Amino acid sequence: MTRTATNSEHDLVGRPRAAGQAQRLWCSLPAEVARRFRPHADPIARRILEEIQEAVPEYAKPLDGEFGKIIVLAIEQAVLSCLDSIGDLKAPPDNWVKLFVEVGKRVHRDGGSLNTLQAAYRAGGRAALRYVAKLGQAHRLSPAVLCIGAEAIFAYVDEISSHSVEGYTLSQASATGTLERRRRRLLELLLATPPSSPATIATMAKAAQWEMPEWICVVALDPRDEQHQIPAPRVPDDVLLDLEGTEPCLLTPNPRRDLRDLDGRLPGWRAAIGPRVHPADAATSLRWARRTLDLAGRGVIEDRAVLRTSDHLSTHWLLLDRFLLDEVSNKALAPFADLTVKQQVRLGETLLSWLEHKGSTLDIAQDLGIHPQTVRYRVSQLSDLFGDRLADPAERLEIQMALRAHHLLGTRPPDESTSDVPAQSQP
Repeated sequence: MTRTATNSEHDLVGRPRAAGQAQRLWCSLPAEVARRFRPHADPIARRILEEIQEAVPEYAKPLDGEFGKIIVLAIEQAVLSCLDSIGDLKAPPDNWVKLFVEVGKRVHRDGGSLNTLQAAYRAGGRAALRYVAKLGQAHRLSPAVLCIGAEAIFAYVDEISSHSVEGYTLSQASATGTLERRRRRLLELLLATPPSSPATIATMAKAAQWEMPEWICVVALDPRDEQHQIPAPRVPDDVLLDLEGTEPCLLTPNPRRDLRDLDGRLPGWRAAIGPRVHPADAATSLRWARRTLDLAGRGVIEDRAVLRTSDHLSTHWLLLDRFLLDEVSNKALAPFADLTVKQQVRLGETLLSWLEHKGSTLDIAQDLGIHPQTVRYRVSQLSDLFGDRLADPAERLEIQMALRAHHLLGTRPPDESTSDVPAQSQP
């Protein structure tokens, strides 16, 4: 006759749970064994606890509090469960399974190790076996019955140990997830604008088990266009990482350690390293790292897998404010106003090269790829346009700044082989 499964015959996710190897072995023993052993349930439990405390140093302490209560309860229930299973084939109830899962969770929450927990189970199994063997011999149980009992004990220890390992792993995963969430929240607080209060950040850092450093560095991340599946960066545990936000980034408390060979650690990602700052200025580091990525995206600077903001400070400074740049340009490059666009570009690149090469005709010719005579012709034009302004250091600085900024923005002269020098003047 088929029996309908009850709630107690299902596992923790609702699937029917069959009796395990230990239950089948207990069931094969004569019911008389249970009657003879039941008066010894408490002594067996006490001996198991004593053996665990003798064999495992971590448990050699007063078992008070919640941890002690659940250990004692688990041992008592384990002994009773074995006795109840003798001669009766049935799956253990849900509360029995949950108890040993909870043991694993409790051990993890209290800072215990999984190896120590499993050692305690093995010690308890040995104690139970010795007690049962001695008592079985006193009752003149047959060697076959004692062998089955021994096998049942070992199988039972394996089963309850596996439930506790499951609980330990679940607690560990939950704690890891909680810690990751707290660290993401900490990163959000550090990057918030306006800044979060120091007290709030300190509280969250403690909850996230993150030691507040004196200096940090933020690295802005951007997925490379050619990548389809991007792996998460390989970073140390103390690096705060956010890949799910609108502005993916990582924050490292140890730039010297983490920023070496960064391109090798970020497959599939483009990175820009922000300035080294105090934690309170993390948002500033991220902002400049993002601007560095933007410059590369616009073609203003060379696009590389890893960019450093510190390599492009003058570029950031020159392009910081377009309105001011236009104002400086209108003032410094006013002599170009009446020229055609083509003339402006040609003379602009020549003037910038002249300023950067300190007037060396040959260096300018090599830089621009033109004949020295062409350089002299253009410099003569520039002298007529700017006059004494080219002799004033302050004026030259403004002119060079304006020309360099426009050069960065893409106003480079077209690549033309023709020169603006009259044919008869060219060598």
